Amino acid sequence: MSELLTELRIGRHDARNRIFFGPHETNLARRRSVSDRHVAYYRRRASGGAGTVVIEEASVHPTDWPYERCPLASESVEGWAAVARACSDEGALVFAALGHSGGQGSSAYSQLPLWAPSRVPEVATREVPKSMEPEDIEELVDGFAVSAVLAAEAGLHGVEINAGQFSILRQFLSGLTNLRDDEWGEDHALLVHTVLERVRSAAPQLAVGLRLSCDELAPWAGIVPEEGARLAARLAPFVDYITVVRGSIFTASATRPDSHTDPGFNRELVSLVRNTVRGESSDNPEIAPVVVAQGSIVDVSMAEDFVSQGCADAVEMTRAQIADAYLASKISNGLPARVRPCILCNQWCQVRDVRNPIVGCVCDPASGHEWEAEWNDFLTATPATPATSETSETSETSVTHSSSSEKCDVLVVGAGPAGLECARTAAELGHRVTVVERASEVGGSLRVAAKGLGRARFGDLIAWLDSECRFLAVEVRTGEEVTHSDLESHLIAGGDVVLCTGSVPGLADYSVAHGKRVRTALEALDDTLEALDDTSEETAAPEPVGAVLVWDPIGGPIGVSVAETLRSMGRDVILATSDVVVGQELARTGDLAPSNVRLQSAGVRLQRHSILRLFEADGAILEDRFSGEKRLAEASELIDAGHRLPDDSLWRETGERLTRAGDALAPRGIGEAVLEGRRAAISLSANGPPTKTRGKR
Repeated sequence: MSELLTELRIGRHDARNRIFFGPHETNLARRRSVSDRHVAYYRRRASGGAGTVVIEEASVHPTDWPYERCPLASESVEGWAAVARACSDEGALVFAALGHSGGQGSSAYSQLPLWAPSRVPEVATREVPKSMEPEDIEELVDGFAVSAVLAAEAGLHGVEINAGQFSILRQFLSGLTNLRDDEWGEDHALLVHTVLERVRSAAPQLAVGLRLSCDELAPWAGIVPEEGARLAARLAPFVDYITVVRGSIFTASATRPDSHTDPGFNRELVSLVRNTVRGESSDNPEIAPVVVAQGSIVDVSMAEDFVSQGCADAVEMTRAQIADAYLASKISNGLPARVRPCILCNQWCQVRDVRNPIVGCVCDPASGHEWEAEWNDFLTATPATPATSETSETSETSVTHSSSSEKCDVLVVGAGPAGLECARTAAELGHRVTVVERASEVGGSLRVAAKGLGRARFGDLIAWLDSECRFLAVEVRTGEEVTHSDLESHLIAGGDVVLCTGSVPGLADYSVAHGKRVRTALEALDDTLEALDDTSEETAAPEPVGAVLVWDPIGGPIGVSVAETLRSMGRDVILATSDVVVGQELARTGDLAPSNVRLQSAGVRLQRHSILRLFEADGAILEDRFSGEKRLAEASELIDAGHRLPDDSLWRETGERLTRAGDALAPRGIGEAVLEGRRAAISLSANGPPTKTRGKR
């Protein structure tokens, strides 16, 4: 058996395995209470085999209201109890995360001053917090103790105290934010020490975990790894487990970065902490706390390696289990290759956002929406097995799927993420499915996007969807063009059709001089990298001539990805955008600041608040959107990373009566494409064409 699946003692409790589903923002609360939506969300992970579930962090004091749907401990007892019952029934341990955001919070909802150890402005908002007075500190300590008692009354197995990212406790620990000259400043660890003692005393029956930032990535004044390891050793006697994280007020995105950061980035840090903690407990090793690794651990092989190599006693696989709630069950059933991948995009799972989106996953649209009636039958029905397979293994292992509809022959046109997910889901529901793709490979635009620098994991989703389709006996045909007559023949024979035909370039709102060529972002990635792949030792790649201008009117990941990729290949790159900040849409995924650092470090020239007016012989004419001043950006090539439009010609030829999904419906992101592909499959019926794709999310 994999060591990852062995039991783990945490305080007085035994976790069935070493896989944690860690605390993270969900926006599933109703007002400030842990809700029925949380119950469905966490139950699914527990039923999928997670060993320990840590509920979304709850504020321990009313002064902390960092985002609108952040739970408050005093209002979450009933919700905690419901989650505890649901997950315990499924065999998982359940902990409540407790914390206070301090100076990294927001006063927008509480309309109260932020609390912090010292008057250090919050990096993003520039809000200056109140320096806490002794009575404030006592209230805070009481808040942690009282919240722990409430957690015990709710029937939880333990609590996890946050001294990691977005934490007032870390702010007291750090020289970046603790500038006090009283006892709380002389000993930076005193507050955490006091909180842990009070929590232990108030609720002795609970296991206690500590989420600890052991590297603030700010060595001039912040916690450095060696100091973090010493802190962990000092606090070890008061806790049953320590989850090792990194990050500070200056590096909020470093705690949970996207795919530009290699998975498992905390390996050396967690090893240092574990060795230090165990060294301090060498005389009595059985009392040493469990050390839990965190840090983009989303691949099963990496998780197993962390445990088997002694880097950590357990692993937090949070995003991995948002992507596949049944990860642990699939591992235990010997099906690690069947685990749906996490592509580390942060597009739907990072929701500390003024838009208040509900947590989700672009790879599994049901994640975060388990409470919606739309998914009830799909998530709790009878398993489908491959039509031509002799194995009884199912795609979701412990989840079962069925459909009350009569089974039918389904033709899916297009093998991008929408088409493949539609085919996969339809096959799981028992339909006979054929996918036809005009390109020589499956994957659509996502296959091309995966060629961008730092975006290779996008290809993992395509590979998984393709593999699952073939496992479920879906016939996948590439290099074929589907015509209007093909569709009519299929419909006349009683089959169903779903169009996932992708997109075409949108209309340009700038002029192009005669003879000047403009490539789309997809063409640039596909053509350039394909040429590199075809280059042999005998045939050297031609030297690039002149600068290339990437025009990005969207401000999303595509323009940034093209610019980064071309620059990494030695091209002189200019990135022009109408926005005042390059890649402004990347704020949603936490990649705004990191992407700008990468671009400027690589030498990409940035042209902000610019509008492209003309591409001519000498280059691009850009107009300042505020002053109207025109200037020339010398470039020999233009790449347009602007909007695309649906390729809906087949849909119009058939009288607009067929279901569309993905880019064929409207320009879509990965998540929308997968969502619509799945919805189209669920709606299939042998009695007529599928119902129109609904617009609700």
